[in-house]
Amino acid sequence: MSSPIVRHPASGCIVEFMHGNRPNLAWVLEDQSGRYRVLTITSREMKLPGARLLPWTGPAENSGLNREEIMERLRHHQERRDALAKDIDPKEIWDLSQGELDRATTEWFAGLIWDEPDIDQVAAMGHVLLDYKTHFKFNPPDFEIYSAETVEKRLVEQAAKEERERVVAAGQSFFHALWNARTKGQVPPKNPDEEMTAKLRDVLYAAMADTSGTTELTIWNAVRKGLPDDPNLPMYLGQTWGIIPEHFNVQLLQEGYDWGDEWSLEHSAELRLRENQLREMAREPEESPFVSIDSATTRDIDDAFHVRRLEDGTLRLQIALACPSLTWEFDSELDRAVRDRASSLYLPEGTCHMLPESYGLGLYSLQEGEARPALVLDCLLTPQAELVRATPRVTWVRLAANSTYEAVEAALEDGSADENLTIGAELGRLLRDRRIANGAVIVDRPDPSITLEGEGKDTIVHMTRRADTPQAQLMVSEFMILANSTLGGWAQEKNIPLLYRTQDITLPGDAAGVWSTPEDSYRVVRLMAPTCLEMSPKRHATLAVTAYSPITSPLRRYPDLLNMAQIIHYLQNGEPHLDADRLGRMIPLINARNEAVGRIQRYRPRYWKLVYFSQHKHDYFSAIAVDDGQLVTVALPEEQLYLRAPQKLFGDKIYPGQRFQVRLNKINPRLNEIRIVEALEE
Repeated sequence: MSSPIVRHPASGCIVEFMHGNRPNLAWVLEDQSGRYRVLTITSREMKLPGARLLPWTGPAENSGLNREEIMERLRHHQERRDALAKDIDPKEIWDLSQGELDRATTEWFAGLIWDEPDIDQVAAMGHVLLDYKTHFKFNPPDFEIYSAETVEKRLVEQAAKEERERVVAAGQSFFHALWNARTKGQVPPKNPDEEMTAKLRDVLYAAMADTSGTTELTIWNAVRKGLPDDPNLPMYLGQTWGIIPEHFNVQLLQEGYDWGDEWSLEHSAELRLRENQLREMAREPEESPFVSIDSATTRDIDDAFHVRRLEDGTLRLQIALACPSLTWEFDSELDRAVRDRASSLYLPEGTCHMLPESYGLGLYSLQEGEARPALVLDCLLTPQAELVRATPRVTWVRLAANSTYEAVEAALEDGSADENLTIGAELGRLLRDRRIANGAVIVDRPDPSITLEGEGKDTIVHMTRRADTPQAQLMVSEFMILANSTLGGWAQEKNIPLLYRTQDITLPGDAAGVWSTPEDSYRVVRLMAPTCLEMSPKRHATLAVTAYSPITSPLRRYPDLLNMAQIIHYLQNGEPHLDADRLGRMIPLINARNEAVGRIQRYRPRYWKLVYFSQHKHDYFSAIAVDDGQLVTVALPEEQLYLRAPQKLFGDKIYPGQRFQVRLNKINPRLNEIRIVEALEE
């Protein structure tokens, strides 16, 4: 059988070439040594290199036809080829050819359904195979035949691509309409169907989270074209749509932190197992009347103490720490989820716990009157608060009381406090004085209490000064510093690898002390350096202790949970749970997650402070200059905020401690922007 394909097209031959991702018919007017001057079916003359011609050239027609006759012949062949292509089932062609050959010519494929295919039939087959990209690949002059595995993969990819294109098309019109509704007061668009609504919602959330590499973010980058380049654009669109609240905490998305306790539901089976293990370990608690001191709203109680004076004047201080590490399984699905959470969050809008609430608030929180496992650090101190010895043990305790800072402070003030509290307050002062003598820098800078009233756009922010509870706060903080540094030193002696919080710097001698004025606080804080989490028990300069290992908050912080597990395992089995090599490999991830969650804890209260100021643009606030220069730094002591502004606002002579009344404006909490617009010297 002779081939219908013209191998060397000349004047009067019909050819095809790819243009606009589809075959186009043309008539050869002139062969110019491998380059062809052609007339296309759209009546356009152009020049084509021979490499652009598709491998089904023909038929060869009369070269003497006029332009009208040429166009008629082109239309005739186009119509016939289109009609033939409609009757070809590409799936059937693939079924017939798959497994027979890896590749074949267009003529061979046409021969599967026609005995002696003519050029139009060959071309029609070529058109169909070009369109069926999931099963064939055009590799001129042949078509490759994909395997079944490749076809399945490409079908999935094609379906995903088509779905992306569908979402992009819907998103472009919908999001642009939302933006017009927000900025131009136009009527908001109606929601698309339920499925598309869910997809577009996911696109906005992915854009807010900036989850690079996701399909949703790829779609967002396509649909956002023509919209303003604003980092908060997806959130503004969501708010206009009504699916994102006014004060949505976008940082939770960006840092990958699940708010609430629903995240723990998928770990229910493991939590039940841990509860059963704890129940089997239960034993009669010790008789020591431990007392905890926390905020009134605290539910995750992870420390308590009891102190008494012995006959020889020495002090016996026992510090009981909640023991969630007792039944903890590291590298489990639950552990990985908690490790990513890194820490509990305490924000004006609410508290979110690191551990599942059934575990951290239920099984292991040191609730008054309930038997709970605890790591107890038994300390003997001289009357001057010098540590003589300290012994840790794993035991069970039953707290005598869960008290609050306010209640303890009131009892200490009016003389109704029992011996435990009065001796504890005295010991707290002695411990602090010893640390100051060793170079400790203590900045007394209490944050205001931020409370929220109302919801959404109607939310009103209140900032008030917290109740002063210096003795109660001092007692708890000093006992925790003592416990962390003592257990860290004990672990060092036992060669137990732990995570240490270090700040290995040298501070000037005059930095030691308690600083409370804004100008003094600002000065000494600038001398400090960030702390590091590492395995070397170096000095913590600001606290003036060595081998400071965070362990006293295992319900709230992952490093504490991990360190406690190391100590408990050693006490029970004579060796730590993790060796130094494995613990060291965990540090980068722990540090990364601590930093991420720490950003939420730092910036979210500041966001609410800026919302507060935006609601009081006409009010004046007390400010104290803490640093001069072309840009003057002032502190707002009641609101605990530092701001900078040009010197010309304050006058010619500025000195630390100088007091002003300032008015604030140009406030954008989302962008963390706030400016001093007026300053009056008090």
